[in-house]
Amino acid sequence: MDSAKNLPVAVIGAGPVGLAAAAHLLERSLEPLILEAGTTAGAAIDQWRHIRLFSPWRFNLDAAAVRLLESAGWEAPRPTALPYGGELVDNYLAPLAALPEIASRLQTGARVVAVTRAGMDKTHTRNRDTTPFTVRVEHADGETRDHTVAAVIDASGTWSRRNPLGTSGLPAIGEDTAADRISAPLPDVTGRDRAAFAGRRVLVVGAGHSAANTLTSLAELAREEPETRILWAVRGASAAKVYGGGDADGLPARGQLGGRVRRLVEAGKIELHTGFGISSLKSLDSHVTVEAADGRTLDADIVVPCTGFRPDLDILREIRLELDPAVEAPRELGPLIDPEFHSCGTVPPHGARLLAHPDKDFYIVGMKSYGRAPTFLLATGYEQVRSVVAALAGDREAADTVQLELPETGVCSTDAGTSCDVPAAATAAGPDAGCCAAPEPVLVGFPTGLSHGRSGGN
Repeated sequence: MDSAKNLPVAVIGAGPVGLAAAAHLLERSLEPLILEAGTTAGAAIDQWRHIRLFSPWRFNLDAAAVRLLESAGWEAPRPTALPYGGELVDNYLAPLAALPEIASRLQTGARVVAVTRAGMDKTHTRNRDTTPFTVRVEHADGETRDHTVAAVIDASGTWSRRNPLGTSGLPAIGEDTAADRISAPLPDVTGRDRAAFAGRRVLVVGAGHSAANTLTSLAELAREEPETRILWAVRGASAAKVYGGGDADGLPARGQLGGRVRRLVEAGKIELHTGFGISSLKSLDSHVTVEAADGRTLDADIVVPCTGFRPDLDILREIRLELDPAVEAPRELGPLIDPEFHSCGTVPPHGARLLAHPDKDFYIVGMKSYGRAPTFLLATGYEQVRSVVAALAGDREAADTVQLELPETGVCSTDAGTSCDVPAAATAAGPDAGCCAAPEPVLVGFPTGLSHGRSGGN
């Protein structure tokens, strides 16, 4: 960044990893420009604030952010407690964003629509490394403005772009026209979104923890609203992956959740349809008909897509990226996180060197850096941005010294929904039950019987 020392560093996204990047930039005397599409910091997490994370507080706090907060008198939560998404926002992200050092550099309602080199498209090479970036932003006031910055840290996540319901990575035929019958990926079916689900036929699609949590919440709703009918469609030949290891699972809450889903299916509370790869949706006045590739059909009033997420790469069309062809992560990182072979705990620590792209001083971090792989932990993202900021500051030794210990405790489902940190269903036993006091982070995903990933036919 020698040629642009007086320019800020653009941080796209004001979620946990984006705000951590800003805190590290401030510690390095670099100027952050934080651009958040939502109306507040942590806007994406706020949409699933009713979900409890699997990983305890101590793995969800960034060291630089904590130092900044504590200098203002903030008190950290109990490190072994598991926060809800709403608590992560209210007790950590919101106070962090409100600090004068952050608030003065945070622009909300600022949606990034493109990143490029100033005056250059991606085909131009001469003087490229020393040319600042242009970040084009649609602002809340309706104006579109270009911001000139020295570097870009894209921490925008993947929440805004879910995977389609159809097979082969494509939307099912008619999926777009049936949009008003498709809910958000993690609806609050017993709270905020109750009216949309009570007494209706609900089809949950997917075989990860998002699906498991939604199914158990729907069962709770059905106890109070008996007309509620719960349908569940999975592509696989069985739901064994979702049921997990039960009492033998190394992560108690995970085993309990899988066991609850199994019991609900066996009791007839959930109508399971296996081998149901969706080919089309037909939206009618009263409902939507969902058809599988083999011709079977299901009628539902509303469909819950628990199919995972993918990165939005459209805004980066003029950036020279080098992506893994399978998972759409940075090329050198891709093989290390491919869910065919790796779980959260088997991914080695990594930083700026593995996250680098051909365009110098441009980095994708956080959940978006994992592309389509759902094996991400917040702790991993915090180490990423610490290393990236050190590289931008010219401290290559610190950038290359990456340290992160994660337990090899199971396998993350490929359609878990968001990341290894979420979601976990709250249990009647309360916040201190089960894994909440566990000394290691608890990971989203169900065991496959393998130590790494989902290879071997799972």
